[in-house]
Amino acid sequence: MLKVEPIPAFQDNYIWAIHDGHAVAVVDPGEAAPVEDFLARNGLALGAIVITHHHGDHQGGVEALLQRHPSGPDGKPVPVVGPAGERIGHRTLAVREGDTFDLRFPALSMRVLDVPGHTAGHVAFVADLPGAGPSVFCGDTLFASGCGRLFEGTPAQMLDSLDKLAALPAETKVYCAHEYTRSNVRFARAVEPHNPVLSEWDARVEALRATGRPTLPTTIGHEREVNPFLRSREAAVREAVAVEAGTQGEDDAAVFGALRKWKDGFR
Repeated sequence: MLKVEPIPAFQDNYIWAIHDGHAVAVVDPGEAAPVEDFLARNGLALGAIVITHHHGDHQGGVEALLQRHPSGPDGKPVPVVGPAGERIGHRTLAVREGDTFDLRFPALSMRVLDVPGHTAGHVAFVADLPGAGPSVFCGDTLFASGCGRLFEGTPAQMLDSLDKLAALPAETKVYCAHEYTRSNVRFARAVEPHNPVLSEWDARVEALRATGRPTLPTTIGHEREVNPFLRSREAAVREAVAVEAGTQGEDDAAVFGALRKWKDGFR
């Protein structure tokens, strides 16, 4: 049986720890100190490192972790899994869409989706985790009620990437890498002020954050109902974008791009 726990890092990052009570795989360790503290508090061994994309707040802690933990529970070097299309320090296994891989510590299998847009080679990891259920670790591509900025990709690429994630089973838990939900919901309500599910979610988010609790994971099914970036083809969203951007009759990618541009300047 596996458990997934958030390790807070920096101001609003989450490093995800997947563990069996003995060994842990960490996803996107941007810094080492919070991981070291988590390992020490829980009596866990570092078994694997998994990276979604090249940004420093997702892989900056890898070197220090490997220096402290040069070998895993089996005495072999700790594996570092990361996207084939990006420069990932200390990577031992390069993966791309269509690949599956197995980790030994903890024992689990993951399959890979290419989800470019935020960065050119960004990947997501999909797994059915014993005890934790269907899960996706999506880095900065999909957020709770939002999506990542387009630093290296196009609107069409990001829309295609989000379509892949939206096609996962509704019960799939979404483990993204930042606690951006409160600001994302504010924007989502500006786009869809009459969405009743979003209104309920807004209240839930406020209650969670008021007590310092994470808003994650959400689920793919939930995101389909509240996330404007997964709903950019919905009539209400298209109409809101048309009013904001002053455009009509745009194709799906253009609407998505205008929606993302709106969010970029939203305050």
